[in-house]
Amino acid sequence: MSDHNTNKSAGGLLQDALQNVSGMVRNEVDLARAEVSENINKAGVAVGLIAGAAIIALVALNVLAAALVAALTEAGIDAGWSALIVGALLGLLAYLLINKGINDLKLSSLAPTRTVKNVQRDAAAVKEAYDDK
Repeated sequence: MSDHNTNKSAGGLLQDALQNVSGMVRNEVDLARAEVSENINKAGVAVGLIAGAAIIALVALNVLAAALVAALTEAGIDAGWSALIVGALLGLLAYLLINKGINDLKLSSLAPTRTVKNVQRDAAAVKEAYDDK
């Protein structure tokens, strides 16, 4: 009868362990889902920056084209050079925005790094607990 109780408690321990692991997995899945959602929102902002940069770049190209035409047709009239300066500044702004957007969109920034660390920590804790037995 002592063996029966031992088997029952071993079965109960196994069931408890499985429930604990199941709970940890559910928690990690929830954390991963929240973290991926947060990272997708950041990616959306980055895509917005890239779209804004593209619009500004188109405006810059229009202004630069107008400046070049004005510079060539009027041979140095101040209005043309003003348009050239404005176009160059808008081009620089577009360059800065697109670099920021591309940097924010790097794939590594989308990965759920906190979840990966938590899963590794949980796996090590479970392994340690079973190694002790």
